[in-house]
Amino acid sequence: MLNKFFPTINKPIPYEGKASKNALAFKYYDRQQLVGSKTIAEHLRFSVAYWHTMMGTGSDMFGGPSFRREWHKSATPIGRAKETMEAAFELFQKLGIEYYCFHDRDIAPEGENFSEACKNLETMVEFAKGLQKETGVKLLWGTANLFSNPIYSQGAATSPNAHVMAHAAAQVKHAIDATKELGGENYVFWGGREGYETLLNTDIKREQQQMARFLHMAVDYKQKIGFTGQFLIEPKPCEPTKHQYDTDAATTLYFLKEYNLIDHFKLNIEANHATLAGHSFEHELAVASAAGKLGSVDANRGDVLLGWDTDQFPTDLYSTTMAMVVVLKQHGLGSGGLNFDAKVRRSSNDPVDLFHAHIGGMDAFAHGLLIAQKIIDDKALSSFIEERYGSFRSGIGAQMMSGKATLEEAEQWLLTAGAPVLQSGRQEMLENIVNSYIFSY
Repeated sequence: MLNKFFPTINKPIPYEGKASKNALAFKYYDRQQLVGSKTIAEHLRFSVAYWHTMMGTGSDMFGGPSFRREWHKSATPIGRAKETMEAAFELFQKLGIEYYCFHDRDIAPEGENFSEACKNLETMVEFAKGLQKETGVKLLWGTANLFSNPIYSQGAATSPNAHVMAHAAAQVKHAIDATKELGGENYVFWGGREGYETLLNTDIKREQQQMARFLHMAVDYKQKIGFTGQFLIEPKPCEPTKHQYDTDAATTLYFLKEYNLIDHFKLNIEANHATLAGHSFEHELAVASAAGKLGSVDANRGDVLLGWDTDQFPTDLYSTTMAMVVVLKQHGLGSGGLNFDAKVRRSSNDPVDLFHAHIGGMDAFAHGLLIAQKIIDDKALSSFIEERYGSFRSGIGAQMMSGKATLEEAEQWLLTAGAPVLQSGRQEMLENIVNSYIFSY
């Protein structure tokens, strides 16, 4: 086992059960425990987000770095990249997490020009292949950072400058190559700046067409090189732009249908992006799932008192339970997983805080999984929902839904049946039922 950057953690984090007082032990994440026909680990498929966990410095929009990691001290950019990757795989091993995710510029330095950036990425992909083989850790998904470089200030695929769009296309080509080379099971498109600041200088239709053409180019390249991973799009409403073209799940699904891309993509839903869009986490999951397009999840949370993407580790048991109800009902995430796109707080400057944060998130989702499975097994919610829509199983309801009833026939039926009676939705009762499962498990 790797043991250079986290020497105080000298063995994998153990599972000790909910009675344990050990802060460096799992209380609910028993990776081999069966839930239905799969183990907890197979259900959850946890992944570490390379950008926050390994590259984060504690900086925010009001202040610079608040900690400096041991793996960031090498004198050369490639040296820092290699030490960061060694630290990353040590963390993965000691947490017992089997997957990780990265942006191309997370694992490899940008370089002085595009060619140098590509060479750096190739160097680090070879380095990662060795560590993956040594540790057994796999790549859940890769992506390209099309938002940090100043050239992307006005968008990448949606830039008003064709030169910039071509640069972005070339960068995505290499990021897909890297993901394929490392056996990545998915590839994510996150349009960090694919939106607009003002309509005074923006042609929305043109920019949406550019974005669609860009994605079609990526689909064509995927098929050409035989990459079998799932393409994912991650919705986000705003920040840093005022309005992004992939605002939420529903908007993104419409865009994919409008531009004949729906068969090639699923969605990667992030909890904090859902709340920024004015939705709940489970709402976004449910919308994507209802369309058969929930592919993966960025597991984090926001702060309701702050208006930006705080990317905190998930600890809300109600949220994780309802999220896992959606995931279990669609029989899992397939090649996707739960990626901790989350960062420790600015004052959590000790490397051991990375372990505390991930342990908390893993336990919260493992606990939520157990509760969700019990709710589903007992039909605690589904039996009520089924009965609530029972009037559509026969009579006028069935006739309308099968297309056998016209507006005139509906009117004639109503004149005979009389006025409808409002039936209670029993929301408070159902909330109490969910609470009873959470409190008792």
